[in-house]
Amino acid sequence: MSQELPGSVLFCCDHNAVRSPMAEGIMKKFYGTGTYVQSAGVTNDMEIDGFSIAVCQEIDVELSRHRSRSFDEMENWGDDLSSFDLVIALSPASQRRALDLTRFYHLEVEYWPILDPTGLGESREAKLESYRQARDQIKERLLARFGPPSEII
Repeated sequence: MSQELPGSVLFCCDHNAVRSPMAEGIMKKFYGTGTYVQSAGVTNDMEIDGFSIAVCQEIDVELSRHRSRSFDEMENWGDDLSSFDLVIALSPASQRRALDLTRFYHLEVEYWPILDPTGLGESREAKLESYRQARDQIKERLLARFGPPSEII
């Protein structure tokens, strides 16, 4: 069941290097600039993953300029969690952190159990296939939650 687009969405995962940047990029591609979209991680100890960049390029979503950031950095840079209408957690750790950080705000937190493709697959092609699965799970969840995109990819 699709719902109206919120004014702002924060996607979060463990490191802001794989799933949440993909979700941020795909949402921006699907629904344009009508919704403010950002992403963050529980920690910021990794750069954007090259396999994430590659599988998103396949659908014309640019991630190479993404810079990973943590919840703490995000708040230090002025993106207060209370300014988001919806937080979508893509990993159990990020769901726990989001619920902890939002306990003082009236803020909706959803959990989408998206495959963590890191460490899966032996060959380059097998790794890419794992990342494609995660990307496609994100696309399916976005379409189910927010309806048809304003731009089809």
